[in-house]
Amino acid sequence: MRKLVRSEDMRLYAITDRSWLNGETLYCQVEKALKGGATFVQFREKHLAKEQFIEQAKELKGLCASYQVPFIINDSVETALALDADGVHVGQNDMEAGDVREKLGPDKIVGVSARTVEQALLAQERGADYLGVGAVFQTSSKEDAKNIPMETLRDICNAVDIPVVAIGGITAQNMMSLAGSGIDGIAVISAIFAQSDITKATKELRKKVEEII
Repeated sequence: MRKLVRSEDMRLYAITDRSWLNGETLYCQVEKALKGGATFVQFREKHLAKEQFIEQAKELKGLCASYQVPFIINDSVETALALDADGVHVGQNDMEAGDVREKLGPDKIVGVSARTVEQALLAQERGADYLGVGAVFQTSSKEDAKNIPMETLRDICNAVDIPVVAIGGITAQNMMSLAGSGIDGIAVISAIFAQSDITKATKELRKKVEEII
C-alpha cells in the first residue's frame, strides 16, 4: 500500500547542510534537531563524494528511523533506491515527478519543488506526495531562487490536496508572517543547523509553526 505523507509529518522539515558543522558531526547535529522536534529530514549535500554521501546517508537513515521520522534524499533517485530511503525530493530542473514515481514505485515518498499553481497541480497529478514551495523569503542557500508572492503560496495551498511546505529564508523571526497561507509546515536549513543550540532552536521553530498552522 502506498505510503502517504501526513500533514503532521511536514510541520518542521529539516534540510541538512555540512557548511554549519563547526567541528560537530552531521549525525550529531541531526540528532539534536530530532530531539528538538524536527518531523522530516532531507539529506541535501551537493559537495560530498559518492562513497561518503552513501555512508552518511545510511547512518542518518537509521537515526531518523529510530525517531520514526521520514528520511529522504535530495535529487538522486538512484541513491534513494540503493539506500532504501523513505523517498526523494526533486526540483523543476530534475527528473519529472511521474518518472520519479515510476522508478521509486508506489510505496516511497516523492516531494517536488513548485513555484506556480500549474507546476503544483502537475506534480500532484504525476504522483507527488508533497510540495516544497518557495523561496518565500530571500535565501542564501540558493542564489538563483527568486521570492514568490504570498498570494501565490496561498493559491498553491488552495489548489492541491497534498501537503505544502514553505521554504526559503525562513527564520524564527519572520515565519509568523506565513500564518494564514494554508501551509502544512516549513522547511529550513540555517534556522536549525546554523544555530549555536540546535535543539533549543528546533523546539522554538516547532512551537511557532504549530501556532501558525
